[in-house]
Amino acid sequence: MSNSYNMKEFSSTAIITENGLYPSTISINTINTKCKENDLEMSDYDPFQNRKLEHPNSDMRSFANLLKSSLGSGILAMPAAFKNAGTIVGIIGTIILGYICTHCVYLLVKTSQEVSKVTRVPSLGYAETVEAVFATGPHQLRKASRASRIFIDWAMAFTILGACAVYVILLVESVEQIVDYYAEDNKISKTMYCLIFLVPILIFTQIKNLKYLAPFSGFANVLLVLTFLICLYYICLDFPPIDQRPMAVDIGRLPLFIGTVIFAMEGIGVVLPVENTMAKPQHFLGCPGVLNITMSVVVLLYMIMGFLGYVRYGDEAMGSITLNLPTKDAPALVAKVFIIFAIFFTYTLQFYVPMEIVWRNTKDHVSQKYHNLAQGIMRAVFAILTVVAAATLPRLEQVIGLEGAFFYSFLGLIAPSLLDVILNWEKGFGKYNWVLVKDVFLIIFGAFVLVAGVTQSIREIIDKM
Repeated sequence: MSNSYNMKEFSSTAIITENGLYPSTISINTINTKCKENDLEMSDYDPFQNRKLEHPNSDMRSFANLLKSSLGSGILAMPAAFKNAGTIVGIIGTIILGYICTHCVYLLVKTSQEVSKVTRVPSLGYAETVEAVFATGPHQLRKASRASRIFIDWAMAFTILGACAVYVILLVESVEQIVDYYAEDNKISKTMYCLIFLVPILIFTQIKNLKYLAPFSGFANVLLVLTFLICLYYICLDFPPIDQRPMAVDIGRLPLFIGTVIFAMEGIGVVLPVENTMAKPQHFLGCPGVLNITMSVVVLLYMIMGFLGYVRYGDEAMGSITLNLPTKDAPALVAKVFIIFAIFFTYTLQFYVPMEIVWRNTKDHVSQKYHNLAQGIMRAVFAILTVVAAATLPRLEQVIGLEGAFFYSFLGLIAPSLLDVILNWEKGFGKYNWVLVKDVFLIIFGAFVLVAGVTQSIREIIDKM
């Protein structure tokens, strides 16, 4: 749910709290594929009343968890997003994209709640919601229910691994900038920096017990807040006239803006874990609900940071605003060091989630006595792949746009809208089929973001290479 190198800090499928890891998936092997025919009998089932939570979260705690997952280091990429839109277009675009992302999150949660009543399951994660919707939807789709769950599981895993590759790029660029300032004649290449980071990454990614990783969550959050404050200080230190920057730029750059904002803002994988652990889950949706309040705050902060950062640095704004800070100044150097540690710890936490997904889908094919060895090899291979991807790809902002356009457009825009269509297929789409029209529009928009964003990002990457 979010973003954005979008350190949706534990975004994509989990939140680290005192309750541990809230996984994106809960086993629902007991889904009755015939409950579509019996939904009238089961209409009295209330999933909220049947949730057994050891430590349910209050509305305020749920707000804090959702805010943490959607508002992370992705905010530091917003000035780079605005340079692909302009000041006015950037502001309006951020508001519109924020509304669209929020509505798609709403669709996913509403779909999950409704299908929970039909399947008589207290709570569902993203992949389980997809499986349940297919299993109880039109008969032609029911055979694809298990395949749909597996597909979403792997899509989520590769989405987070892609974000991990973005983290490595930011790590390399931040360290490279510091080293180049203090040792101008160094001969260290980008590949060498990646290999240097590979060593600690391989060590930390072998940690399989979440309780040893969870303490780094709070530390990373503190470092991010301090980094954000230092960046604001430098932005306001020598702020130029607003009219120095164009209100709009070439429309061909707009897909990069959209991809970056979606990547920074989207936290689609975390919303169901948050809703599933609320003491009063009925407060998550609605107006005002936890979702609407949280996303309003997120959109406002992203918009302010993007606007101010772009006005300050213009077309020189980089993938993380920390890269624009003057390394010679002590506070700026501190911010660069802080972001290095914050990103590294976030990488190790984010990496935990896709490894759980991958292992859940592969462990049945491995003999029990080789489980530990297989997990170690699996973690090492995927960690190496993220570093190889970082060494191969060029500048940060292009990769962020590619990741947002390719992965988050599907999981955050297309899939929730498609699930809403399937859920309402036999119930009806309202007067003039307005629900169908709206969902089709969102699917087309998501497809446009995917195709146009990926195309433009690849073009930019090729140009830089």
